[in-house]
Amino acid sequence: MREIVLDTETTGLDPLTGHRIVEIGCIELQNHLATGTAFHRYVNPERDMPAGAFEIHGLSAEFLAQHPPFAALADELMAFIGDAPLIIHNAEFDMRFLNAELTRLGREGLKMDRAIDTVRLARTKFPGAQVNLDALCRRFGIDNSARTKHGALLDAELLAEVYLELIGGRQPDLSLGAASSERAAGTAASSMARRASRPPRPHIPSAEEEALHRAFVEGQIKDALWLKP
Repeated sequence: MREIVLDTETTGLDPLTGHRIVEIGCIELQNHLATGTAFHRYVNPERDMPAGAFEIHGLSAEFLAQHPPFAALADELMAFIGDAPLIIHNAEFDMRFLNAELTRLGREGLKMDRAIDTVRLARTKFPGAQVNLDALCRRFGIDNSARTKHGALLDAELLAEVYLELIGGRQPDLSLGAASSERAAGTAASSMARRASRPPRPHIPSAEEEALHRAFVEGQIKDALWLKP
């Protein structure tokens, strides 16, 4: 099964007020494991960079002006993600920005139901706990020391590891395997129960058996220690 872990950085919080995507990072998973294939692009937002957003990701308008706008990489992005499910932390945020960019180009937007929101997964698994990316990395022992600022590719890489832990580590079907083992054990027990049982044997020898055994020992072993007074 192919999945895409996706993250974006933006100029602000709301695309409806003119904010744009400035970075896109995607990690490809196959059967829940990273394949080593990634998509990473900086995006010229064709506008200024608010100070608050710059503090978060450190991408200046001058730096981004050297990179193509979203329109120039939309085809490449859509080809990369294909029809795979999208693994996104706080999916509504990134999906709104992606769809705003696609709508601006007159293209069909991405359907929300193809996104798997890891914030919701984490809240279900750890109710009441912090579920931001840094908190989840600490919980699962994932090294995020390189994350001094937000970055789409680095965050997608960390999220891929977090997602793997949220779905059960490298064996997401472990519980199914355990259930299968229990069923197998139950089948074996049932099979044993169906076998014909023999009546219990008496364990105390009769007087005749004791006499025969004594005669056998005396005939085979001379001066046995246990026969001496």
